[in-house]
Parts: sequence; structure tokens; C-alpha cells
Amino acid sequence: MRKFTVLLFLGLFSVCKAEERFSDLVGAVQVSDVKDVKPIIVPCITWGAETGLFVANGLSIETTPDSIFGKMGLKFKLIREDDPVKQTQDYLSGKTPFWRGTFTMAGIASETLSQDNRTKPIVITQMSWSGGDHIVSRDKITSLNKLKGTTGVLQKNGPHVGLVDDALRTANLTWDDINIIWTNDITGTPDSPAEHFKKNSKIDWACVITPDMVGLTGGLQNIGSGAEGTIKGARVLVSTSELSHSIADIFLVRSDFNSKNRQIVEGFVAGYLKGCELVVDWKKDYESKGSKDYDALLKMTQSFFGKKTIPTIEDAHGLISDCRFVGFPGNVIFFEDQNNPIGFQALNNSSTNLAVNRGYAKNKFPLTSPSFDYKKIASLGGLTKTSVTKSDRFNAEALQKDIEEFSKGALDEKTIYSFTVNFQPNQTEFPLQEYEKDIAKVIEVASKFGSAAILLRAHADPSKTLIELVKAGEQKKILQRTGGPGNWQYSLNGRPLDISQTPELIRLIESGAFDGIQDHNPRDVMQDAINLTRARAESLSKAINTAAQNNGITIDKSQFRPMGVGIREPFIPKPTGMEEAKKNMRVEIRVIRTSSEVQNPSDFDF
Repeated sequence: MRKFTVLLFLGLFSVCKAEERFSDLVGAVQVSDVKDVKPIIVPCITWGAETGLFVANGLSIETTPDSIFGKMGLKFKLIREDDPVKQTQDYLSGKTPFWRGTFTMAGIASETLSQDNRTKPIVITQMSWSGGDHIVSRDKITSLNKLKGTTGVLQKNGPHVGLVDDALRTANLTWDDINIIWTNDITGTPDSPAEHFKKNSKIDWACVITPDMVGLTGGLQNIGSGAEGTIKGARVLVSTSELSHSIADIFLVRSDFNSKNRQIVEGFVAGYLKGCELVVDWKKDYESKGSKDYDALLKMTQSFFGKKTIPTIEDAHGLISDCRFVGFPGNVIFFEDQNNPIGFQALNNSSTNLAVNRGYAKNKFPLTSPSFDYKKIASLGGLTKTSVTKSDRFNAEALQKDIEEFSKGALDEKTIYSFTVNFQPNQTEFPLQEYEKDIAKVIEVASKFGSAAILLRAHADPSKTLIELVKAGEQKKILQRTGGPGNWQYSLNGRPLDISQTPELIRLIESGAFDGIQDHNPRDVMQDAINLTRARAESLSKAINTAAQNNGITIDKSQFRPMGVGIREPFIPKPTGMEEAKKNMRVEIRVIRTSSEVQNPSDFDF
């Protein structure tokens, strides 16, 4: 659950062009030194990651003496400011040294934030990854493969710009391949994506937060029925529940403030991370046996954001549950692992490139990392969750059960995105040099879709099986064929047989209809195809692991599931030559949405 209200200058139209420069929205602001006042103003947005600040501040808007921050001698005042334009004005004018948003939003604002040496932004902490932002689509848009030429609606300058950018890059598309309707607000007003989606059937998809997603579809795994306010056929096309490394929440600080007040900045980060540790522990207690501390945090959350935004205590719990804290281990890896495909350097490049390419900025202004001594940060905050070992995200047994269930007919419905890697006849290895781009694509997709399973489904051409089937059938005198090359007609025991109907042929083979001919056994050939495709899938999996290791990238092996499909799903059931046969020789990479039971719980996502 996330809410951003962007109040645009001259924002009279809900449909806007994307190329409006962020600096034009901010307007002329006199850059001034940071006001030397206590407490220091800290902007917050409506998001669960803020609760780490609430705890560090003593569950109070102003720092209490006995709080984490208070014991460090720090004094902060938390304010709600969901408008990045207003935040930027306050940041430049010196009202606050801090700026709060997502990494993509920071990239959009980076040129404006960097207009003076004093205000050059430093990213001081990653707070969380989002698990509560979604693209909801109508029934004809069932995967990211079908995005081209569609029309979507999302909030301008908000967190969903990055979500859409990641979705497009996954599908090998650009913003020019889609049409966009821009709104001022993200939720709760007539000029929000959900409301536009409801009223305009020509809109194919909308970027929404969790409450709106539930209202449109009935739930993450559901398809709207048209009842109880849902949109008939509406479904979650993609969600940060699976695309879990798309929206990174961060804090920025001005360069001049960081130089003059390094201890305050270090204390702010250390205290915040300690607050996150406590939130995680309190939440686990609350869900198992109850927690008075967490109850108080929920009340503070509802009070701070208001009952209009957080109507109930359960909504406050939902806000926190949609947030995936990264904690101390996540910050270390995010900032210090230069090869991390979802780390600071990677997001810095993608967000600032987006800003220039889409016209939010004229020039690229990369953000700066904090260069912290993390041992000092851990000591300063009294952190206890500093050496968390990241276990396998996916439970192998539960994932296999899901896959088996999906394979009965729901696989397409659970597929978020898919692409194929082709191979040559009898090929079992995937040389890295030859398949470098394909393998890099798989690693990129797996890194972004951290909570989705990646199926490596290898397929074989059915030609050899068909040949053996015909020969065995003819020798058994149960199969007759008439016509000639290119126009053969077949019958089985006097009834027409369409050999392009692969499922029926497999059923007949498995029933033993063609058994008994020593030199021609389609059952054995079909099993050989399964074994071969399984070997191909496992070979590709090994190549992916090797490529990741060679590039210093850590991947979660439990996320990948190699599968041998054999001849069951050919592109061309009855090939007429080698070129057609080769189209069947492929490994299909599917990104799939799984049930929540498949994933092993962990304190932090990094």
C-alpha cells in the first residue's frame, strides 16, 4: 500500500506529456544553506518503511529523549510530505537537508537537486523494496509479452514510473511502444489511475497500490468477476510482489549538510536501521502471539498518515507488510557490491538514464553513494542483525508442487513473462560466448523478479517420434496412409488420425497402441526426447550459474527450475523440413507467479 500525491504546477489536465522537465514543475527556488534549527525536519512519505523512523524517534513526531535517536543526542521532527515537488523546494531552500523518495524518483529529480554544489544529493540509505505496487490489466493483456501498442495510466513523477520502465525493459520494449495517460494522484481521487481504469474501457492497464488492486481484481491471485466493484476480467499483470527489486526506497541528504554534520547523518542511518530491526521483530511477535510494541506502532502509523489514508489498524499492518526492509545487510550489499545487478550503481545508471531519455532532465546527474564505514554504523546503532545469511528463497518441494499444479492448465495464467532460447539438433551444451546475450537476459530478469520462479522448460522436435509412430503403426497394420508427400492422410484402425494433434498422439503412444515392433518404438523415442530436453535445461541452468559467477553476480539457485518437456508442446506439430523442426528445439524461460507458501521467510530482502 503506497500513496503519493503529486501536486503539479498548472496541473489542470490528467493527460500530460511525459517530457515535462522536473525543474519546470519545481519552479525558481532560491538555494540557501540548511536552516540551523532543532529539531531537524525529516520528510516522510506514506509507506511502511517509515515505521523504522517512527520507532527510532520514540513513536513520536518529535524525538523523545529515551528513544534511539534521543539517546544519540539527535533531534528530528517527522513530517508527511508525499509531494516530490514540494520536497525538492524545501530541500533546495534549506528547510530540510533530507529528501525522501524512490530511486527512480530521485533520478527524475537529480538534475534539479544537483543545481548547486551545496545541494548535490547523496544517497545515505536504502530503506526497502516494495511489495505493494501493481500493474492491473484487462483480460486481453495476460503477460508482459502483450504490452506493445497498449494504453496505460499511471501517476506522473511517482514510484510507478520506475515500475513501468522495468516492465518495458523486461519485455524488450520502449516507452514509444505504449501510450500513456498521466494522472496527478496515485489513489483516492477522481484523477487517479484506478478511477480512470474504471471509467475508460479503452485503457488496457493501470498502475495502482494494493487497496486499489484488491478493489479492481479481488486480490493478487484473482481475476475480477464484475461483482463487488471489481472489473470483470481484470488481473494483476505484474506486481512488486514478484518484480520485487524494482522500486527501491531511499533517503538523500545534501552534500553541504553531510560535510558539516557527518555524525548526525551517520546517527540518522544507524538509528533508522536499528528501528527496522525492532519493527521486524515486533511484527513477527504480533503475527504469532501478539505484541504491545507493534500495537503502539500501528496506532502511530495510522495517526501519522491519517484515518482517511489508513482507515483501520489492519490497514496499517498491511502497509508494513507490503514493505520489504533491507536492513543493515541489504545496505552493505546495495552500496558496496559493484557487481550487484540491483545495487546502487545499477539503479543509479538506470534512473538517471531514464530521466534524460524521457525528458525529465536535459543532462545526466548521477547520485553519490555515502561512503560509510559500516562497522561504525553497526556499532553506533547497536545493530544485531548484521551478518544475516541469506537462505534459499524458494522451498523446493512447495515450488515443485506449484509447478505440477500449474502444468495441468494454469501455467499461462501464472506466467508474467516468457522468452525462448533456441539450440541446434542434438545440442546439449550452451557455450557462454555463443549465448552471452540470452544468459545475461535471464540473469537480469531473475535479479529483478526476485520473488518469481524462473522455469527453464526445454522442448524437443517431434519429427523422429512421428516417423517411428508411422513405421510402427504400418508394421502393426493398425495405421494406414493415403495420398503422397506433402499431402499424406492417416487413419488408425479405420478412423481418421490427425498427426498434428500432439496431445492425442502422446495419449496413444502412452496407451501402448504402437508397442511391440522391435526396430520402431515411438514410446522409447518420446522418452529419449524427455531425457534430452531435461539435460538441455540443466545445461542452460549450469551456464547461467557459471556466467553469474564469472561476473561476480550472486543469484539464488533455488529460484530456477530446469524442466524437460520433451515433444509435448511443439511450435510446429508436423514439421515439413529442418527449418521448421529447429523452431521446436528451444528452451522456454518463463517467469511465473507462485503461491506465498513457496517462499521461505526472511527478515530482510537483499
